[in-house]
Amino acid sequence: MKIRPFVAANIGSMLLFAAGIGAQAAEVKVLSAVGMRQVMLDLGPKFERATGHTLAISFASSGVIVKRIEAGETTDVLMIPRSGMDRMAQTGKVIGSATDLASSIVGVAVRKGAPKPDVSSPEALKRTLLAAKSIARADPAKGGSSGVHIAKVAERLGIADEVKSKSVLMYAPDGPTASPGHAVAGGRAEIALHQMQELIAVPGIEIVGPLPGDLQETFFFSAAIATGAKEVEAGKALIGFLRTQEAMAAIKARGMQPAAP
Repeated sequence: MKIRPFVAANIGSMLLFAAGIGAQAAEVKVLSAVGMRQVMLDLGPKFERATGHTLAISFASSGVIVKRIEAGETTDVLMIPRSGMDRMAQTGKVIGSATDLASSIVGVAVRKGAPKPDVSSPEALKRTLLAAKSIARADPAKGGSSGVHIAKVAERLGIADEVKSKSVLMYAPDGPTASPGHAVAGGRAEIALHQMQELIAVPGIEIVGPLPGDLQETFFFSAAIATGAKEVEAGKALIGFLRTQEAMAAIKARGMQPAAP
């Protein structure tokens, strides 16, 4: 999926990023994990306004992105979970060290107005998932961090087969409403399991809570300049932009935790 050049309003101090970038604007190609989508839909336009550059963003699961890069696809900026970034560094697919941007966790959501089930403990979550008629979740076969983790949670709870039999598997890059949250909002599933920032962005659903206890996992997202990047300096400007105080505030507002300064 290609996001065409953004248009956005001025954001004050971020205009400082325009200095020193050069008179000629660049188009920065970005391969980003779905987990960073809500942040980039917010901050991408602001970066464009501040710098004069444009962004061409393709969103996919981290597993798909890693395979695309390993198959020879080129980009300027990679924005994926730290585990995938470590693999890219080990195989020489990125230049220099990665910059941590944000982290997220998995949550549970239901349709707005529906009774909120108990997910306060592993046993309560197990009962809730067994009682649910349908469960929307990210397709683990696509290699996304949360999709893979949720499948492991079902295995740990000893209900992998039961969850699989009632799952509505989603892959968010397939379209604007192809996420677990949208499946619940549209009546295609009773419960959604997905990363918090993706659930918060969906109208018509309500967050029940995070996965309980040690069933939870934190996903850390990093950015780096890809080997073979055409727009290295503009890519570095984007990564630096995402570490400003204003950007970190936007990251938090989207339901993620910004990386420590």
